[in-house]
Amino acid sequence: MPDIETAHPEQRPRDLAQRHLTYRVVAMPADTNGAGDIFGGWLMAQVDLAGSILAFQAAAGRIATVAVNEFRFLRPVLVGDVVTCYSRLRYIGKTSVQIGVEVEAERMGESDASRLVAEATLTYVALTPEGRPRRIPRTGQERGASSG
Repeated sequence: MPDIETAHPEQRPRDLAQRHLTYRVVAMPADTNGAGDIFGGWLMAQVDLAGSILAFQAAAGRIATVAVNEFRFLRPVLVGDVVTCYSRLRYIGKTSVQIGVEVEAERMGESDASRLVAEATLTYVALTPEGRPRRIPRTGQERGASSG
């Protein structure tokens, strides 16, 4: 899939630079692995939920995750951290959207309250009610992107 900067102008929405707060959750003891750290799979699930919210909006309907293109764990997430996911629309194709997600964790009681803990890129496909790929409708906002 091309990077957003190289996508056809009709495929670039105007607000690509915008970072959308799409999901917040508190990491709980039930989300830990055997060593007592927050399980990486739990964090991946939160990222998929966050990305799917923006993908659903961009695709104007039902979507499904088809790829985790990249996932980087940068710092550990601890029990009690407030995990916040910010999503950016990177690409809109004929039937798919690519979403970038940045994950920050806020540690209670620390002066440096929020730090980047993970980054990911996911691809979602737009689906019909029957579960088949469908074309993503083009909006005036996307058509207007070529001038901005």
